[in-house]
Amino acid sequence: MQKIRNIAIIAHVDHGKTTLVDKMLLAGQLFRENQNTGELILDNNDLERERGITILSKNVSIRYKDYKINIIDTPGHSDFGGEVERVLNMADGCLLLVDAFEGPMPQTRFVLQKALQIGLKPVVVINKVDKPNCRPDEVQEMVFDLMFSLDASEEQLDFPTIYGSAKQNWMSTDWRKPTNSITPLLDAIIEYIPEPEYLEGTPQMLITSLDYSPYVGRIAVGRIHRGELREGMDVSLCTKDGSFIKQRIKELDVFEGLGRTKVSSASSGDICALVGIENFEIGDTIADLQNPEPLPRIAIDEPTMSMTFTINDSPFFGKDGKYVTSRHIADRLTRELDRNLALRVEKAPDSDVWTVYGRGVLHLSVLIETMRREGYELQVGQPQVIIREINGEKCEPIEQLTINLPEEYSSKIIDMVTRRKGELLIMETQGDRIHMEFNIPSRGIIGLRNNVLTASAGEAIMAHRFLEYQPWKGDIERRTNGSLISMEAGTAFAYAIDKLQDRGRFFIFPQEEVYAGQVVGENAKEGDIVVNVTKSKKLTNMRASGADDKARIVPPVVFSLEEALEYIKEDEYVEVTPHHLRLRKIILDETERKRSQKA
Repeated sequence: MQKIRNIAIIAHVDHGKTTLVDKMLLAGQLFRENQNTGELILDNNDLERERGITILSKNVSIRYKDYKINIIDTPGHSDFGGEVERVLNMADGCLLLVDAFEGPMPQTRFVLQKALQIGLKPVVVINKVDKPNCRPDEVQEMVFDLMFSLDASEEQLDFPTIYGSAKQNWMSTDWRKPTNSITPLLDAIIEYIPEPEYLEGTPQMLITSLDYSPYVGRIAVGRIHRGELREGMDVSLCTKDGSFIKQRIKELDVFEGLGRTKVSSASSGDICALVGIENFEIGDTIADLQNPEPLPRIAIDEPTMSMTFTINDSPFFGKDGKYVTSRHIADRLTRELDRNLALRVEKAPDSDVWTVYGRGVLHLSVLIETMRREGYELQVGQPQVIIREINGEKCEPIEQLTINLPEEYSSKIIDMVTRRKGELLIMETQGDRIHMEFNIPSRGIIGLRNNVLTASAGEAIMAHRFLEYQPWKGDIERRTNGSLISMEAGTAFAYAIDKLQDRGRFFIFPQEEVYAGQVVGENAKEGDIVVNVTKSKKLTNMRASGADDKARIVPPVVFSLEEALEYIKEDEYVEVTPHHLRLRKIILDETERKRSQKA
């Protein structure tokens, strides 16, 4: 008998997954001292805490009634789908966590589909039943219908359901009878999730994830499929091209609580980390030295979007950041490739321009935001979708888009999405809200979120996930308004901005430094205009006949990084430095710009 349970946690963004894992850690007698700080233990990097999303999957384990439960926290965002699939390979069962009001959401569906295909046994947890407008029984029906539509087996459809509130630290088999602890959930895991099979024979382990340490380099993480691995053992690394490379395990760690513990050996069914394996890729197998047998490789979803990264060559370069040269950026991108799997990087020969491929705007913007906080300065171009040729036809990525919003805004939103080549598939009423599903090209989603939120007064809930490649849908009109471009370098004055306000809306504050070629605002009409925002009022000693009017300035539009990336046009860059985001034209000089447009 193996007293091990390997479970993955599946949930939509913001349904309380990370909070639940934190409470399970507390129940496993681990972090008694952290209990009252109210900080999340798992989402421990700043970006994850600010955005409230999980970006990197993490492995933790708890001890309960002499069982060891390995918990794998998966990201809910489909942009991090590269993380999800690999992680599910390590589990024998999954907890499907659903909000008691919202019910299953599109991105839950994305991960659940993968889990059911692998054959994982689900335990459904309906969370947040303490909300005033919750509907746990309806949600349970919805989960059953969803699993049925995803072709779950009879055994998978016969799932147990646990109700509770992770935030208030209780779970129960009946939502009308709250308990005072989370143990009913832990009991359900031990009862319903199958134990990993113990397979005798030569060792086999599929590398499904990696960790990185500045001292020992890359660390291979995976679940031992068969046999036993020991510290100091010689093994074969079975690579993509079918070759076998002799390697030695210098150190063997298993996951205990939040960290890792060094052990002398680990056997079939346990999740462990190997130090000392070199030049491996995700999907390689660690096998016996004498007769290596590779396990089937796992496929990682291909990127669907690309962006241009280049060094900051604006007049303000080097004022903010520590790392500004092309060597710094190249080193940083190479390091990112070590741990970020869905990323690809290509460098243009003889230039300081890299093309970075990722799973979506969110995936790439998290990388840019992380670099920015580390002190890098760089410039980023407009996100482009990756076009493929399939059977001689030009194809582009299509996404499934779901929007949930109050009824009165629905016609506006349908018009907005269909203009971007979206097709309405499903429209159903849920109370006083409407739930809509579309198929839309990935290009159409760039910049859509802002418009949808504006048009629905902030009420819309929007989510999307990659579906497949389909034939090219034709041109989509992007932002039609032109840009207001600064004519010369200097300090922007309130007097000048005030006189130009009828031309459009501004992105800069008075007294901000600007340079020639910087995009300082959006034109109210089509076409770009060059404006002088550095003009000050000439003071003379003549008395003016009328009193001066005060300058009344509309507050400027302040972009977040994602909004800026979705906003820019093809001939513009976002200049990213640790303290500033500026929009600029790629060619700063006005006469050069006109020349290139004519050419």
